[in-house]
Amino acid sequence: MTAYRDLLARLPGEPKTWLVTGVAGFIGCNLLEQLLKLGQRVVGLDNFATGHRRNLEQIRAAVTPEQWARFRFIEGDIREPVTCRAACAGVDYVLHQAALGSVPRSLEDPITTNAANIDGFLNMLVAARDAGVRRFVYAASSSTYGDHPDLPKVEERIGRPLSPYAVTKLVNELYAEVFARAYGFKSIGLRYFNIFGPHQDPEGAYAAVVPKWVAAMIRGEPVYINGDGETSRDFCYIANAVQANLLAATTENPQAVDQVYNVAVGDRTTLNDLFRAIRDLLAERFPHLEDLQPVYRDFRPGDVRHSQADVSKARALLGYAPTHRIADGLEEAMDWYVADLVPGR
Repeated sequence: MTAYRDLLARLPGEPKTWLVTGVAGFIGCNLLEQLLKLGQRVVGLDNFATGHRRNLEQIRAAVTPEQWARFRFIEGDIREPVTCRAACAGVDYVLHQAALGSVPRSLEDPITTNAANIDGFLNMLVAARDAGVRRFVYAASSSTYGDHPDLPKVEERIGRPLSPYAVTKLVNELYAEVFARAYGFKSIGLRYFNIFGPHQDPEGAYAAVVPKWVAAMIRGEPVYINGDGETSRDFCYIANAVQANLLAATTENPQAVDQVYNVAVGDRTTLNDLFRAIRDLLAERFPHLEDLQPVYRDFRPGDVRHSQADVSKARALLGYAPTHRIADGLEEAMDWYVADLVPGR
């Protein structure tokens, strides 16, 4: 039995209280659904800057009334210390997902990105420390690798940041490290690599590539690829990210804490290959897409050319074992994307 299967079997008999910040966002609401289905008590915090109330309503519809009754929602902002203190009261584990994502957003508005991702992060660290939280798990980012050229990416070797967003995520790791040394406060950072899946927003200028392309194809809009399409990423399905969060929060391995881990699959997929995979899956439902071709445009400032993770550290110390590669994740997510974008199908 894998470490995660063992945890899934054990958690329902050991209910705890979990705080999920950014609970109305993509990753946050997926964590909420899994935790509620495992019989856990969940406090959720969100200010709806990038999250959506509809995500919470969809999770409510996906769980039982008894499970939903274990959820308490706080509408508030991590930039307010008093809100962070209230959210952390009586909590066993914190899964800190709240942040302003997107490299382009940070280039356009570095001040707001800094306020949410650094000031907000520090507020949460202090509140969790003062509340005596058992474990603080936070969303780090593969952007931290910056201009380091090596592939695959190994946690101990990073380069110079290429965007304000990357700076904020690096500072998060530094603060977590200092809190471990100065206060003995236990945390784990998860460097996400291009997470995708249900509840991911396809709208807006900063939408992630997978839902944005799915939406464009379904709506008959152009699909834009930045650069020549040979840029590659380690696309990681949301189920893998949920697994990593739960393992990190509950690990009893003393060597596993106060660390950062890559959360990915260890694959590398070009944007051209991703385009073809999405198109081919959707063509089964929308035959007019069979011959669709992308529109190429300039490379995007701040983007790295290639990204691929080494996940051996997470395997060894957390027992992390990805269950979905990109093809599995796309196939599983496509029904949700289509149902969300084409009501009635």
